[in-house]
Amino acid sequence: MSIKNARNDFPQMNEEYNGTKIIYLDSAATTLKPKSVMDKLEQYYLHECANIHRGIHTLSEVSTANFEETRDKIQKLINAKHRHEIIFTKGTTDSINLVATSLGQYYFKEGDEILISTMEHHSNIVPWQLVCERTGAKLKVMPINDQGEILLDEALSMITEKTKLVSLVYVSNSLGTINPVEDVIKKAREIGTRILIDGAQAIAHTVVDVQKLDCDYLAFSGHKMFGPTGIGVLYGKEEVLNEMPPYQGGGDMIDTVTFEKTTYNTLPHKFEAGTPNIAGVIGLGAAVDYLNKLGIENIREYEDDLLGYATEQIKTVPGLKIIGEAKNKASVISFTIEGLHPHDIATIGNKYGLALRTGHHCTQPLLKRLKVPATARASFSIYNNKEDVDHLVKNLKKMVELFT
Repeated sequence: MSIKNARNDFPQMNEEYNGTKIIYLDSAATTLKPKSVMDKLEQYYLHECANIHRGIHTLSEVSTANFEETRDKIQKLINAKHRHEIIFTKGTTDSINLVATSLGQYYFKEGDEILISTMEHHSNIVPWQLVCERTGAKLKVMPINDQGEILLDEALSMITEKTKLVSLVYVSNSLGTINPVEDVIKKAREIGTRILIDGAQAIAHTVVDVQKLDCDYLAFSGHKMFGPTGIGVLYGKEEVLNEMPPYQGGGDMIDTVTFEKTTYNTLPHKFEAGTPNIAGVIGLGAAVDYLNKLGIENIREYEDDLLGYATEQIKTVPGLKIIGEAKNKASVISFTIEGLHPHDIATIGNKYGLALRTGHHCTQPLLKRLKVPATARASFSIYNNKEDVDHLVKNLKKMVELFT
């Protein structure tokens, strides 16, 4: 399958609203969905709908097999050692909260340190603040430079015997910065510190091999990798997951229940309470199939080429400043334009058919560090092309001419 033809796999690319064709440049918020994923969802809801794990009738068995097949696909995608190390969640935020809540029950004590970076999404800040409030642990923050890159030497020096956990974003949703997670993990291993990687923006852009990385946890979302919303994954090493108490109580996560005592199911079911998002998991499996057909290395090559072109072209817009110019980036460009508020850029851009994101992108501390209240953000994927970039740049120049 050629990435050059991938645009044809996404029906939404042909849609018009208010007589204007939409140029979708908001893939860092959520990717569009290929028809193959939608077909799989329709197949489940129209022809195979049943609950899983509990039934012995044919529909339940078919749905269970399709659901569990996705676990095998995810295991292979990230090269996990065991299939039971794959936990289905609602998304990256839910995955991080699972780890934070569970570890917060026993793992941290007063004076322990949790280390994150300046460029974290709020979902990788707030859960750890809640843990610190409950346990007396302290939150430490890796510094960055003005280009939006972690100051690696300073960051590594912050990993000490007091550091019980490092939780680090692989790829910044606001800046596109690809962080040196391998170096951080190596230092954490030397100290004996656990490490969680937020892989939401990385999973569909680069090959993620959890055994090679040697992280304890990896969190990501289906909707950032061409899958449905409301479904995500937490990978955890078998030994750390077995040690952790359950996140939620209910059906499927139990072994036996009495009013006196409950015993818990084995992995992965121990962390999957209640009826799961069955359709979402099955749709996620179809998204993995789609990624594999294209090849993640091919995706990265295509997106990197498009990012290079877009970066070069967007710099020709008068008064435009790119926020975050790391040497190693994914396909995200955040920017400001002198004399135009980012919200105005997105509002005016919408009239030209540009679907841009604007605001703080759930990274308020990062933008405070970079001394900007908000940015406009264009994020690209495999269904975008250089014509989309040209349309963006042409209309940004038009905005500057008309409104500044």
